Amino acid sequence: MGPLGQHQKMAHGYFSFPKLEGEIAPHMKFRGKEHLVWSLNNYLGLANHPEVRKADAEGAAEFGLAYPMGARMMSGNSNNHEALEKELAEFVGKQDSFLLNYGYQGIMSAIDALVDRHDVIVYDAESHACIIDGVRLHQGKRFVYSHNDMESLEKQLERAARWVENTGGAILVITEGVFGMSGAQGKLKEVVDLKQKFNFRILIDDAHGFGTMGDTGAGTHEAQGCIEGIDIYFGTFAKSMAGIGAFIASTEEITNFLRYNMRSQTFAKSLPMPMVVGLRKRLELLKSKPELREKLWEVATTLQKGLKERGFNIGVTDTMVTPVFLEGELSEATAITMDLRENYGIFCSIVVYPVIPKGLIMLRLIPTALHTIEDVNRTLDAYSELAVKLKKGHYKEKNLANA
Repeated sequence: MGPLGQHQKMAHGYFSFPKLEGEIAPHMKFRGKEHLVWSLNNYLGLANHPEVRKADAEGAAEFGLAYPMGARMMSGNSNNHEALEKELAEFVGKQDSFLLNYGYQGIMSAIDALVDRHDVIVYDAESHACIIDGVRLHQGKRFVYSHNDMESLEKQLERAARWVENTGGAILVITEGVFGMSGAQGKLKEVVDLKQKFNFRILIDDAHGFGTMGDTGAGTHEAQGCIEGIDIYFGTFAKSMAGIGAFIASTEEITNFLRYNMRSQTFAKSLPMPMVVGLRKRLELLKSKPELREKLWEVATTLQKGLKERGFNIGVTDTMVTPVFLEGELSEATAITMDLRENYGIFCSIVVYPVIPKGLIMLRLIPTALHTIEDVNRTLDAYSELAVKLKKGHYKEKNLANA
């Protein structure tokens, strides 16, 4: 069953596969009781924005949920698909972009298409599971470098350079714009600077950075001033855009290559038209309403500042993702989670081994533009009480069987 699945009989429906009900918002119902929710990647609050709901509804009414039928290459293309691709490319500073029906399988398939057995992949050790699975598809050599460690990256690039001298291949470096667990930014500018010493292309997964990072929200590459240096940009619609699907943007040459070589797109149905129509409205609002991003950052910085002032360890985050690290075991983690939900009405994600090292508990908070400062203060007070209980050993008396 694996490290998590072994507890599924006791955990299912509460710690895993929980059901949040009601309108997507900071306050939703869990098991019939209202909770303050910090677990939804609805960064800009677009999920239930009235203009978005209207566009979604009108798209469904006009086209139905099935249109267009088929893969993009065969019969699933439309003017709306192409218009969204053009708008996305312009926004993230690339020549062209290609819509993907899903983010996870999309980046896996992109990695598979971009490299062959002669090439070498060099990737960050803390890359998201979708990147790891994409790297596993690679039939050539792959090297991993220590997380955000440029000295380690340089050593792996030296190994990769020696390898491709013999194969005649090329090097692809993969990292993330914002690492979704720690909240750390990938060191994109420093990676790009290494192009002065090594010949490689860089692909970034900016799922959490698209819409939240940079002066316009164009992404982490904008925030770090290295738009031109990023060869291939991947963004998802599941976070800031509150939708489904993803896109990949690059030069016209690379994007067209991907259009005709990504198996997950060639052999699977394209994004349904209502979602594409709705995504165009989401992108319009993302660009025209900077106050949404400003509110997100106000909430995030207030939350993080308050946590640090109260002595909590939030790691190295410099983005809106807010991890809170506590020392404890699995039984304590589950007891803490139950206390937060049952006695404080706060719902946040709990992360334990094997995602993070044994002996640590991570409570992961995702601020949004819809949260209020009152929500922040309520959470800070609850966490302060929780920390006192943890220090006194209160949670050692509880275990998963009590759930």
